[in-house]
Amino acid sequence: MSDNPVTILVADDHPMFRSAVVHALHAVIHGCVVLEASSQSTLEACLAATPDIDLVLLDLTMPGAIGFSSLLWLRAERSDVPVIVISSDDRPRTVRRAQQFGAAGFVPKAAPAEDLNQAVQQVLDGGLWFESTRAERSEQDAALAARFAQLTPQQFRVLMLMAEGLLNKQIADRLGLAENTVKIHVTAVLSKLDCRSRTQAAVLVKSLDVEEGDDGALPA
Repeated sequence: MSDNPVTILVADDHPMFRSAVVHALHAVIHGCVVLEASSQSTLEACLAATPDIDLVLLDLTMPGAIGFSSLLWLRAERSDVPVIVISSDDRPRTVRRAQQFGAAGFVPKAAPAEDLNQAVQQVLDGGLWFESTRAERSEQDAALAARFAQLTPQQFRVLMLMAEGLLNKQIADRLGLAENTVKIHVTAVLSKLDCRSRTQAAVLVKSLDVEEGDDGALPA
């Protein structure tokens, strides 16, 4: 690692939990810079304003996100930045999906601070942090991850607004784009995800929700 201070972004919508994580990080990594985000929009703004982030600690239930959507967006936007998912949902499939969707580690919120500290150090050193018994591979989740990985960050933003039911004009206004540009993005999104309609794409996004945790058929 370089001599520059380590910069870590903590993205979680609970202020008290963020405060506890920030305290733990400062106690272990002296001189580190810790940034905070409480929603998908503040996560995007923070990442845009800080190009030298070394690690993101990410909750799965922030406002503006649907389950793993923030993780997939991060992997598309900044594939060079490792992400550790920190979640209260530590069911086996949630852990497995985090790994297959590109996370470098998973730490349950109920885990002791020492586990978080070890995970952060290991991932910053280029390693991974998963409980091997929980990281069994799923072909369905791998296929789902591959479909989303085809999208550019802007296409992913368009997809998330499509999933909210917004029309092209509304998406254009929200993202500051021309309506025709949005139409082009929508066409590309549907093609890359192999979806025949906006409704089908919205169902695919819904499958990213951590509440959709039971094994089942991949959305068509």
